[in-house]
This record gives sequence, C-alpha cells and structure tokens, in this order.
Amino acid sequence: MKAAILERYDEALTSEQFVRYTDVEDPRIDGPNDVIVRIGGAGVCRTDLHIVEGIWRSKVEVRLPYIMGHENAGWVEAIGRGVEGVKVGDAVVCHPLVTSGHCLACRRGDDMHATDSKFPGINANGGYAQYLLTGERALIKLPKSLTPKDVAPYTDAGLTAYRATKKASRHLLPGQYAVVIGAGGLGHIGIQVLNALCAAEIIAIDRADAGLALAKECGAHHQVKADGNEVAAIMELTGGNGAEAVIDFVGEGDAIARGLAMTRNGGYYYIVGYGGKIEIPTIDMITSEKTIVGNLVGTYPELVELMALADRGLVNLVTREYPLEQANQALHDLHHGRIKGRAVLVP
Repeated sequence: MKAAILERYDEALTSEQFVRYTDVEDPRIDGPNDVIVRIGGAGVCRTDLHIVEGIWRSKVEVRLPYIMGHENAGWVEAIGRGVEGVKVGDAVVCHPLVTSGHCLACRRGDDMHATDSKFPGINANGGYAQYLLTGERALIKLPKSLTPKDVAPYTDAGLTAYRATKKASRHLLPGQYAVVIGAGGLGHIGIQVLNALCAAEIIAIDRADAGLALAKECGAHHQVKADGNEVAAIMELTGGNGAEAVIDFVGEGDAIARGLAMTRNGGYYYIVGYGGKIEIPTIDMITSEKTIVGNLVGTYPELVELMALADRGLVNLVTREYPLEQANQALHDLHHGRIKGRAVLVP
C-alpha cells in the first residue's frame, strides 16, 4: 500500500520533506478482534508536528520509520474471526486508542488510561496510509449523514475539545462566562460544543483575524484579539471578575499565564494545548481556589456523544482536503498557520 512515513526527526521543523510517500507492506490480521480499515480520511494534527520534532520520544516507544496519523475514519476492509460488531464495507470512525477491554481502566470506561493498549499514529503505525490496523472495540459505525473524510479529525481534535468543554459545561450557568483560547482546529469545535451543552456566554481569543472570524461563525458571542491586552479585555467583558471557565487550546507561550489571570477566583482553567509550563505560587492557588484541569483526548462513549451532535448538525468541522501524496504540504501549511479548521489527508 501507499503511505507517508516518518523516517527521521526534525527538531527545528525546517526540512522540506517531513515524511516520505512510498510503498510499504499492507497491515495483516493477527488477532481475532483485529480490523483493517480502508482509510477515507486521516486528520493532520499539531501533535503530528510535535512527533516530527521528537517531543514524544520520551513518552512512547516507537522505532522509525513508522506511519503517523491518529485521526482516522474509513470503511471496514477485513475482520478477524472474532469480530461481530462490524462487517466488511461498514463506514466507521476510529477511536484513537486500541484497547483490550480487560484492564480495570477499560472496564471503567477510562480508555485513555488503559494499561493494555496501543495508539495508532503515536506508538504504532497510523492512518497516513491506504489501510490501518485497529481493533473492533475502537470502531463506531457512522450514520448515513456522515462521511469518513468529513469526520476523521473528530477522533482527536473533536474528541479532545469535546472532553474539555463537556467538563466545563457541567458547572457553567446562564449569565456566566467561558473563554476559549485559540479558535483554530480544536477551538472552533469547542465553541460549538459549548453552545450545544450550556448557556454560558462564550468569549473566543485568537491572534489571527481569520480565527476570530471562524469563532464568530461557530457561535462565539465575543471575539478578542490576542495582542497582549486580552486579560484586560476579558476583565472588562466579565465585569472585572474574570471567567468561570477558561479552556486553553494553546498551552504554550504567554497563553498559560494569561489564561490563569483571566480565570476568576473559584473558577476552572482547562489545559488542552501543550508545550509550555504551568507555574503558579502555592499561595496564589490557596487564596484564589482556582482549579487546573488536564485533558487527554477522550473516551469511547464521549466520541459516540460527539458523533450524535455531528449527526444532528449541532457541530460541524471546517476542513481542507489534501491527497495523501501531499502530506508534506499539509504539514507545512499547518506549521505556518495556513489552514482554517483542520487538514485531512485522503488516499
């Protein structure tokens, strides 16, 4: 099959070619619950750029060359002898984690912390290819209203945004404020989910005019330019108290300190983006009683819930398609901020 493979790391992200488009061996069914999916769409994520940089080397064991791509959807191509939940030809979206279902975390539905798992595109071959090896437990059959290439980025970008905003929505009341930092690939989904799940006023922050325009399209009630004065702007909008919830899809640079500064006392700061550090004196944690919450993708049931919102038209992805052989162009466009919403590779 054809695939775009990562052969070497590039810490500075200066190479013209991050991945190489070439022929590789087809995946094989080895276990009774294995499923091979013919890829209809593979999302291009900022995490993929972090993988190219080598940031994940200390977190996972993977040998180069391998195939990136952890946001995948397509059609069932082949199944193991024990598979009963899907059949060849079914359109499916893939939860990013493949789990056995036997460990205690799996049985509690806590997929992201399963002790017996693999993560295609992170620590195993992923979906920058024509075919993907996954497991039956990871698959959700798509309704006829949704096509694989249109939903692939939901499996990480959408699911991660959903998990964080769902947590926030549980304590947000009418008349309260939720700030979304970063209105790009994840943020534009988070804004829509907040609108679907709660009645808080939504404030979107982005440094790009295109991001703020997208945020407005997605239902943000206020748009604030990230120009160094965003904390003051948030304070003015919230009557000087700050927001009850701040969801940070950036997680690096000045976004962290400013995100915490615009979180009101007793409020919640949800960190989704990564690359930076959270540094706060313990006395400030005590006196402000702010809660800092980490977010790691999401569970299988949460992906089912997100697909239900998409099926009803309450959440829509903004995507830009690239042929698989143009994976390098998609990665460079993402790196240089030239993509509105999410990029999707289509074999």
